[in-house]
Amino acid sequence: MSSIRVTYSGLIAFVISIVSVFTGLVFTIIVTRQLTQEEFGTWGIIGAMTGYMLIFEPIINHWATREIARGKESGKTALFSTGLFSTIAIVGYMIMIILFEKQIEVNFDLLLVGVILIPLAFFRASLQSIAMGYKPEIRSYGILAFEIVKIPVGLLLIYFLELGLMGAIITTAFATLSTITVLTINVKEKLKDNFNVKFLKSWIKRFWIPTYPKISNKIMNLDVVAFTLIGGSIADLAYWTAANAISKVVAHADQISSPIYAKLLGGGKVELLQNSIIRTLYFSFPLVAMAIIFARPGLFILNPLYEIASSIVVVLSITVFFQTLNGLFESALEGTEKVDLNEKATVKEYIKSRLFYLPTIRLIQRSVYLSAVIVVFILFAFNVENKIELIFYWAIVSLTTRIPLTVYLYILMRKHLKTKIQLLPIIKYLLSAVLMFGLTYFIMNEFIEYKISIFEFLPQFLIYVTIAVGGYLALTYLIDQRTRFLFKAIVKEIFKRQIS
Repeated sequence: MSSIRVTYSGLIAFVISIVSVFTGLVFTIIVTRQLTQEEFGTWGIIGAMTGYMLIFEPIINHWATREIARGKESGKTALFSTGLFSTIAIVGYMIMIILFEKQIEVNFDLLLVGVILIPLAFFRASLQSIAMGYKPEIRSYGILAFEIVKIPVGLLLIYFLELGLMGAIITTAFATLSTITVLTINVKEKLKDNFNVKFLKSWIKRFWIPTYPKISNKIMNLDVVAFTLIGGSIADLAYWTAANAISKVVAHADQISSPIYAKLLGGGKVELLQNSIIRTLYFSFPLVAMAIIFARPGLFILNPLYEIASSIVVVLSITVFFQTLNGLFESALEGTEKVDLNEKATVKEYIKSRLFYLPTIRLIQRSVYLSAVIVVFILFAFNVENKIELIFYWAIVSLTTRIPLTVYLYILMRKHLKTKIQLLPIIKYLLSAVLMFGLTYFIMNEFIEYKISIFEFLPQFLIYVTIAVGGYLALTYLIDQRTRFLFKAIVKEIFKRQIS
């Protein structure tokens, strides 16, 4: 039986992810206010291209997490194998930027510097996969290191030295390196085993299992490329990037349930899943509400230039909410799949398993999404008054193609895991979020002032955030027994010193 503490690891992950919301906000402010619109758009392109090259990363890390969670010592093999695949990715990135640079006007030198992020991303992912199978909270410690380091380094390089996008790239690299350091120190116990060629051969033999799901991710990321080539410029892409920066705050809710995957792999009871779903929704609702009501002030903080993209933030926030549920449902379904316990399992058996079926469903959904987006770009790119309208249509397509997948995954989870979701606590959380954040929204609109400096605006913003969040927590504590139990569990876990 796995010794992973779901509550403790989940709470640590969530708290640190909330910290990262604020540190991420500060860093994004630094970036958006110091970078030109073209540089900010290029920043989005580098992120998309780097993501493409990570398609090779799960070949090792997918299996490392599953095997370590089940007691196999494969940490050192996973880490050393990562170097090989990162080299392949670097070559792929170089080819991609050469081809891409010929299609649109973009600073090639800055794209070239972005290559340093590739090996760092690979080693970080490898160490995170080891941590997820061993002690999931360690992954959160690494995230915290990243968030703490990037602020002072970003201030120095981007703000004071005015290095622009170059400073943003170097800052990200330095912060990632700090994450790697923290993770290495904390998982060193899992790096004491010898390099095992048997593990590597097994992973490579089954490479298609973890690689296949990544195809859908890469298809989805083509939306950025399609917009740039069909719908608009690098500068226009900045509005999408800014809106995503705000809406992604919702994704932090998935951290509360992140340990459930490893717990189920290690033999944890399926009953734990129901609590994970309810807790995820408990934190998701206020985060969605926060992103919606603070869309305009959040964009104003980033840069007044992006303030007109507030409607896009609203749509994307709801989209990310469904994305969070999708991730939880898939983790539960994959965490209870046992086909890989059979070392002699055939390709046919893998194809019949959820390890193949779920990515296939995701691939279909994202192919539909990309096709719809391209059609929208072709039909409306030259028939809209401004690019904000086109980007709004883009967001609508993202939402409408995401919801059916969520519904279907929930049906699958009910079918295979016999899990039912209790509606009463969910209704309580939803109504509490609507009430407290709705009241805050009306109060804020009466008193908030936008025609002031960022330093005057931020204190106002934080006061309203505190009122909304504090009101939600207080109200749910009063009306919901589960919330009171959760608060007690938090206190208990804080003082718990050893793995049970």
